[in-house]
Amino acid sequence: MQGISTSLKRLLLASIACVLGSAALTYIVDPLQLFRPSRLGTAFYSDDTRVQNAGLIRSQSFDTAFMGTSLAIHFRQSDIDRVLGVRSLKLAMTGSNSRQQGFVLEQAIDRGARRVIWAMDDFIFVDAADIEADPYLSVDLYRGTAKGIASYLFNAAMAKESVFALLRSVPPLRTPLTRAAPYLPLKFALPDVDDIYALPRDFDVTSGYNAKRTRAAFAYITAPARSRFLGEGYGYDVMVRHFERDAVGLIARYPDVIFDIYFPPYSILQFVAMRDASPETLKIVTDLTARIAQDLTQLPNVRLHDFRAIKHVTHDLGNYSDVIHHSPVIDAKVLAWLANGEYRVDPKAPLMSLDELKAQVEAYRVER
Repeated sequence: MQGISTSLKRLLLASIACVLGSAALTYIVDPLQLFRPSRLGTAFYSDDTRVQNAGLIRSQSFDTAFMGTSLAIHFRQSDIDRVLGVRSLKLAMTGSNSRQQGFVLEQAIDRGARRVIWAMDDFIFVDAADIEADPYLSVDLYRGTAKGIASYLFNAAMAKESVFALLRSVPPLRTPLTRAAPYLPLKFALPDVDDIYALPRDFDVTSGYNAKRTRAAFAYITAPARSRFLGEGYGYDVMVRHFERDAVGLIARYPDVIFDIYFPPYSILQFVAMRDASPETLKIVTDLTARIAQDLTQLPNVRLHDFRAIKHVTHDLGNYSDVIHHSPVIDAKVLAWLANGEYRVDPKAPLMSLDELKAQVEAYRVER
């Protein structure tokens, strides 16, 4: 009996030692760079932006935060820096809502961002879980609370990443493991922060973005069986409330930070789809963006840009992979427009570009 008890004690002590050893390894290697910039060797980054952003905010040097959804995810920080003359940190998160974006931006501002470039989609303001209860974004990890740090240090997946990072720091293993990293069960496999969610430099733009794909997406979302999804989650009063809390509230708390906010250049088919299949959704969107334009243009630290009525871009369906996601060619144009202020909304006429867009949507006829 005494032998069994001794064995159990040894097993328990060994288990505790393994757990503490794993946590110590994660702390030393720090794959997320939550405690310090990488020192053991080449840093690696993850495309899991909701987790990766917590480490980037703490380990990177920046003066500008770049935020958005999947429409902003493919921008490269090096392009933003070159065109706008800033030191940027891309924090765009696919499918993110305004609560998540506002929270992450606030962390970046508190760590030194003096300028925010924000691709503001209307659908980020749909109803969403409270940030404290958001299952997809750990506020404790961002805030560095005891709970957040513990969840990081005692995470088996992070321990695995730490082991691979340690192995990659061994000179004979560095090159082969770095080359193999994208094909291994690793999240932290990108050797350059500039490559986070960016398209490969040799990506075939014409195959990924063309009119055939755009028209197919339009047909798909306007099919009677699926058109109800066009307005899923949309409600004017709720969206205005989220806009006031997550955007206006954030901007008001940081009067010394400049906010360059832009409406992305969706294809005209995004609005035509709502016109034809869900007109009540189109009214919510236009009413909401009218409210956003009127409110933001009155804030002294906001420069609002509206790219939705640039006809030579939005009517050229070859620029898109579906009805909203534009190609890297348009990414470059967006940066140029932000740099020269060509499509900045006039505070004295905040609805001018929206009225132009409405006229375009009404006049557009879909090729059948």
